[in-house]
Amino acid sequence: MATMATPQRVGRSDDRFFLFAAFAMAAVIVAGFSLNLAMGRSSFARPPLVHAHAIIAMGWMVIYLLQNWFATSGPIALHRRLGWLALGWLALMIYFGVAVTVMNVQAGTVPFFFQPLHMLVFDPVSIFGCTALIAAGVAMRRDTAWHRRLNYCGMALLMGPGFGRLLPMPLLIPWAYQTAFACVLIFPIAGMVADWRRDGRVHPAWLWGMGGMLATELLTDFIAFSPIGLALYEWVTAGTPGAAVVPLGFPPPPLG
Repeated sequence: MATMATPQRVGRSDDRFFLFAAFAMAAVIVAGFSLNLAMGRSSFARPPLVHAHAIIAMGWMVIYLLQNWFATSGPIALHRRLGWLALGWLALMIYFGVAVTVMNVQAGTVPFFFQPLHMLVFDPVSIFGCTALIAAGVAMRRDTAWHRRLNYCGMALLMGPGFGRLLPMPLLIPWAYQTAFACVLIFPIAGMVADWRRDGRVHPAWLWGMGGMLATELLTDFIAFSPIGLALYEWVTAGTPGAAVVPLGFPPPPLG
């Protein structure tokens, strides 16, 4: 009986960590966007595309929270059904995330602490990286330990906008993006530490998940700082105000 009980104990011993981490991720996003709004750095006077993107992104955060809640507290049947909806929701995340990035690059309104070409690449690559990790997690859904860790790392990749709104980004030029990405890595590192403290070892899914996250960073730099990135920027901005912006320069800060 002891042998039969062990897998169940190990399989659910990390429930509390993943549920707490999901709420921590939500807190980072809500705090970041709330701070931006409170300081007047953003407003509701934005194009409909931006509002649609915000609704989809916040909806994804709610789905992730519910998925962790259902996985830990039940009913598990709702977790499985919502999981298939989540895959479709990711398609919306990709579309609206890429569309908003392209809109800002074409309009020449990229935040001045980012290089326009770099942003054109890192935003979509982060979303595609998130999707790839979550797809891997879904493929491993019969193994709870792998499933939840890969999904967690995919979600962590989307934390950059939250951290970016909490950090003093103008003071971090030219390493603003890299600093936000380093903060994102706090989440998988926390997972590794939790595993080590609880089980005396780090589950290999963390290494694959974090490796996937780092791979997005390497791919971003490879594309952005190569002729491929320049050609992509010229194609996207052709005939728009963004074409007059230096692709890998930092735009001047706004007056006032």
